[in-house]
Amino acid sequence: MVKSKRSGRWAMVVMSLAAVLWVFSAPVLAAEAEFHIGIMTGTVSQSEDDLRGAERMIEEYGNSADGGMITHITYPDSFMSEMETTITQLVGLADDPKMKAVVMNESVPGTTEGFRRIREKRPDILLLSGEPHEDPNVITAAADLAITSDNIARGYLIPLVAQKLGAKTFVHISFPRHMSYEILGRRRAIMEEACKDLGIKFVFETAPDPTSDVGVAGAQQFILETVPAWLERYGKDTAFFCTNNAHTEPLLKRIAELGGYFVEADIPSPLMGYPGALGIDLSQEKGDWPAILKKVEEAVIAAGGGGRMGTWAFSIGYTQSAGLVEFAKRVVTGEAKIDSLADLVECYNKFTPGAKWSASYYTDASTGVRNRKLGLVRQDPYIFGKGYMEMGDVEIPEKYFNIVK
Repeated sequence: MVKSKRSGRWAMVVMSLAAVLWVFSAPVLAAEAEFHIGIMTGTVSQSEDDLRGAERMIEEYGNSADGGMITHITYPDSFMSEMETTITQLVGLADDPKMKAVVMNESVPGTTEGFRRIREKRPDILLLSGEPHEDPNVITAAADLAITSDNIARGYLIPLVAQKLGAKTFVHISFPRHMSYEILGRRRAIMEEACKDLGIKFVFETAPDPTSDVGVAGAQQFILETVPAWLERYGKDTAFFCTNNAHTEPLLKRIAELGGYFVEADIPSPLMGYPGALGIDLSQEKGDWPAILKKVEEAVIAAGGGGRMGTWAFSIGYTQSAGLVEFAKRVVTGEAKIDSLADLVECYNKFTPGAKWSASYYTDASTGVRNRKLGLVRQDPYIFGKGYMEMGDVEIPEKYFNIVK
């Protein structure tokens, strides 16, 4: 019995010590986020960079489902035919009582209506739009701030870089849906005028819309089959630009194989088209943009595209998602002002070390009125095998800012 009592006492002592050690060694649980930020992006198949930016913010601030700050959802690949699904899912974010901001990137058609319905339910929620597909005056009637690539400046700078690389012809590839968008149509008109002034032949070519019945696969097959004919018709000193993400990969594949120039994608990124076009495995470099750029550059040069093909060093889609969520967070907490482009650029710089961003407000060409709810951002083009093209300080002639589609 004595032995049994002593064994019992020792067992209790050991258990007590174990409990104390567990308390001191157990991880400290983070406090649950005070508020939530929702972000809706495309899927990996249509908008991988946008989605990766949202994932980066979950790494930074945690998933709201686990007590963190960020709620991430995706819109359908066939967003044109499933617009009501996009709207319903977007508005559903407002059902969360802790939701304080919603970011949409890309802002596909239906975003304005989704934002309008959120505003009716929850006027306290901050609404930010990245890369809006709808006209400037439409999206900014609903959003607190919309941000898009500076397609006014790029309309001049992309042909200028193409000329510096040696292009004699500039082929712009698109389809009616994209050309109906105010900014995309206006950029095309600026590109045409810029080519005329720079002594480059401008050509507009139509390709299938990936959201149509042919789908992404059919649209990509068209590009694969048609680019060789375009190069035969216009020559290898031709620069190509397309307005759709799905067209980019097959276009890059053919340019690397057969010749021609490619300054940057519609939504520029080292990940936009290059990995698929050149068979680049970036699984080990995920999230490391300098490493991604280096590996893509090596592959482009090995494929014969050095000095002919380019991008932005940091993805605009990734930066829009991460930067706008960070900006939303700072506005909600009072660390930034919604009407400060300087504060916005600080958020972009956080995720793009070494890159230089320029930001300005959109000016309506027909009225001359500056829209302070629509910001324009751009980054210097990076040509593989050559480096940055130093376009940040180029003075863009005033005439291009007055061109309408």
